[in-house]
Amino acid sequence: MSTQTPPNVLTADAAGVAQAARVLAAGGTVAVPTETVYGLAARADQAEAVAAIFRAKGRPDFNPLIVHVPGLAAAEALALFDERARALAAAFWPGPLTMVLPRRADALLAAAVSAGLPTVALRVPAHPVMRAVLEAAGLPLAAPSANRSGGVSPTSAAHVVTSLGGRADLILDGGITERGLESTIVAVRPGGGWQVLRPGPVTEAEIAAVLGEPAARERRGIEAPGQLASHYAPGKPIRLGAMAAEGDEFLIGFGGVEGAVSMSVAGDLTEAAARLYACLHVAAAAPQPRIAVAPIPEEGVGAAINDRLRRAAA
Repeated sequence: MSTQTPPNVLTADAAGVAQAARVLAAGGTVAVPTETVYGLAARADQAEAVAAIFRAKGRPDFNPLIVHVPGLAAAEALALFDERARALAAAFWPGPLTMVLPRRADALLAAAVSAGLPTVALRVPAHPVMRAVLEAAGLPLAAPSANRSGGVSPTSAAHVVTSLGGRADLILDGGITERGLESTIVAVRPGGGWQVLRPGPVTEAEIAAVLGEPAARERRGIEAPGQLASHYAPGKPIRLGAMAAEGDEFLIGFGGVEGAVSMSVAGDLTEAAARLYACLHVAAAAPQPRIAVAPIPEEGVGAAINDRLRRAAA
């Protein structure tokens, strides 16, 4: 098997970033590392460019996209911020928090990024490569995870190559992502109230500490990425809460439950979040037809890990 680097993969150095900016300006797609997972970026102000993301991923067009911007000023040009949204931005941006906010009527964004909703999902990423690409491109970038829709999210350039290959115009290799789980998504409701739509590295308790009020518990339709019942799936049946593997299972361990691989031998939830998708990629490639996963505590970022595992097993 060839170990040559595919021609559309570049090192995420100054030259790679400059090429990425050129591809994005021309309406192309670029897989870029963020602190969470690799994103498949395209300029968010051009309908044809956004459509290229949906085509590459095979993504349903009713599923909104997160728009990445370099800072609060750029975000405020696209959405309506109140004091609560600004408080969250001050506490967690740049970083792994996405806010769903009312979209400005004059926002220079393709309609497809909002999937017909009156809101837009915005994030200011912390990863130096994504920030460099945003600065070089000078554009807001729509960027869902850089994998085929519904599959396991990528935490390395190799995962992107396996999942998308030449469907991405360019892939920037910036190494393994640090957090390993997609951003927390919080809806800040006009007139009061907020709700976590997708758990992630920033916990509900941390958000509540900033806003000083508890989260709402209402159910609405799809408002943000990662809300589909089946998502992050490795293509094999998954059994959760497993203490040992059955004969035809590949076991992903955690803590005292030993597996063929482990999210964290030490039982560290932050390490487990960072390694979750890498372990699922290994399990997907293993010869066993089924996957078993050790129990994960439903606390802190463990809630986000279990959210991804439940959707992967759906």
